[in-house]
Amino acid sequence: MRWVESGDVRLAVFEEGDPANPTVLLLHGYPDTHRVWDEVAALLRDRYHVIRYDVRGAGESTAPRDRRDYGFDHLVADLGAVIDAVGTLRVHLVGHDWGSLQGWEALGRPGLRERIASFTSLGGPGLRQTAHFLRHGRRRDVAAQRIKSWYIGAFQVPVVPELAWGSVMPGVISRTLRREGISPRPGHPAPTLAKDGRNGLWMYRRNMGTDGDPGVGDVPVQIIEATRDAFVTPALLASIGQWVPSLRHRKVAAGHWVHRSRPEVVARLIAEFAKSAEPAAFAESAESAGGAPTAPAASTAPAAAAASNASSVAVPSASAASNAPASASAASTTSAAPVARWKRRAFEGQLVVVTGAGSGIGLATARAFAAHGAEVVCADIDADAAARAADAIAKDLGGTGHAAQVDVSNIDQMEDFSRNIIAQYGVPDIVVNNAGIVIAGSFLDHTVDDWRRTIDVNLWGVIHGCRLFGAAMVERGEGGHIVNVASLAAFAPSRLLLAYSTSKAAVKMLSDCLRAELAGHGIGVSAVCPGFVSTPIARNATYVGADLREEAVRGLARRGYPAERVAAQILRAVHRNQAVVPVNLEGKIGYALSRISPGAMRALARWSGTIRNPGIGR
Repeated sequence: MRWVESGDVRLAVFEEGDPANPTVLLLHGYPDTHRVWDEVAALLRDRYHVIRYDVRGAGESTAPRDRRDYGFDHLVADLGAVIDAVGTLRVHLVGHDWGSLQGWEALGRPGLRERIASFTSLGGPGLRQTAHFLRHGRRRDVAAQRIKSWYIGAFQVPVVPELAWGSVMPGVISRTLRREGISPRPGHPAPTLAKDGRNGLWMYRRNMGTDGDPGVGDVPVQIIEATRDAFVTPALLASIGQWVPSLRHRKVAAGHWVHRSRPEVVARLIAEFAKSAEPAAFAESAESAGGAPTAPAASTAPAAAAASNASSVAVPSASAASNAPASASAASTTSAAPVARWKRRAFEGQLVVVTGAGSGIGLATARAFAAHGAEVVCADIDADAAARAADAIAKDLGGTGHAAQVDVSNIDQMEDFSRNIIAQYGVPDIVVNNAGIVIAGSFLDHTVDDWRRTIDVNLWGVIHGCRLFGAAMVERGEGGHIVNVASLAAFAPSRLLLAYSTSKAAVKMLSDCLRAELAGHGIGVSAVCPGFVSTPIARNATYVGADLREEAVRGLARRGYPAERVAAQILRAVHRNQAVVPVNLEGKIGYALSRISPGAMRALARWSGTIRNPGIGR
């Protein structure tokens, strides 16, 4: 530890790692101390010069003589004094809670802004950006944020908050940590918690109402959104993009103290972003160390893959920008006008894997995600069809598509496929398990091989995709979404689609079960159940017993429901995190009847046997 003087306070500063490496400065929030970062610092210190300090009035740092000296002018001056004292030209700043607010304020101040190579915020925008949101945001969103910020008004009340910190508040903090799955440990909560809580109240009392220019220059910014944070709404976070030219927005399924509950994820995201923001510094540190730096141990993908998969979107689910953030410049200026293109495409920067993407619903879905900014892996058992789909994404949409050949029923191929995708492009944000086949005919005409083929592709293919990519999503810790394409046949029995209906019913149940299991990891699961759709599936189906191919093809063509409309429902399901999505009129009617009157559905199944069109749903 070293002491750094800043005005009339002495700041306790802690350093770890080699000073020759790029510097990461971790700034804690309220009512924490530098010890809240212990786990993250331990993961970073082997490759970075890690700096932490207790803010004025917290931990081992002294408090100002005048309690009014907690304004941003003093807090930002403290930050500048620490940067000067450690002797580094620029730092990668990381702030949580009030540490994040100080970071946002520093970005708006010429002279200090140029010392910040990148900024990672855990906890939301600064007070200037928040003030703009509260004035101009939608009424509903503003009301929701004000409700979450109720405590700010309570902290303005004289005396009562101080009394609470001397009595109930330490216990409240400990119970809140346990609800987030965090066990209190030595150093957090700090032994000085009650004192720190009382002193830190003056940050609220001196700074609330801060207003002015929300611009931050062109320092690259990363938002790490804790999806279960009780104090910040997604709408407030989504509004940040209008002020940041180079923004990366990541989600982690965790509560307010995400750096305690998921330190390996937070450390990896900090490392990836710092490297992308200042690659030259990392190359120099690698040369001096005798080798190329690698990502922290928590990383689930190579650095090159992380770069291609590093952004997620804020509108509608999160926001992202270029993967090559601009460096800060001494000549940069801020402006109250929002930056251009802040409303980016809905899935910009996300990686999407679609199986069965060579035709039909899979092809339409791959193109829809690409049109909304996603990088798409088009996988199909037909290598030529997959290549055509990927090429068309680049040619027609100006997007990024990758082709892959895989038989989803083959576990060896699927394991190689998933491993290669993660190694080359990163862990997918969205996986659409769409590949499927149809064998139509009566039960007595189905052979064992017919059943095996149907279940291998329609059910095991989905299981393989969910298991392999779902495990990678869980390990990455940033959430995601899995879409399993089932069918109206999942809940509408048919005399002519026994194997197909059975497999699709299993897919729907698998999706329901998996949704419950993965919800805690921030991973959504949707079962999309189309009715009759005009795709090539009827022509490609296998018919046993009577040959109904031409009748089925004509029937689906007459229905006139294009695959593109199903694709739109899939994108909506991801955006809204819907559990079961029946598609088109017959799909919705069938789903409603299956819940209201299962007997009616069984009667329809008996009647449908007299109709020669098997009614293939996808």
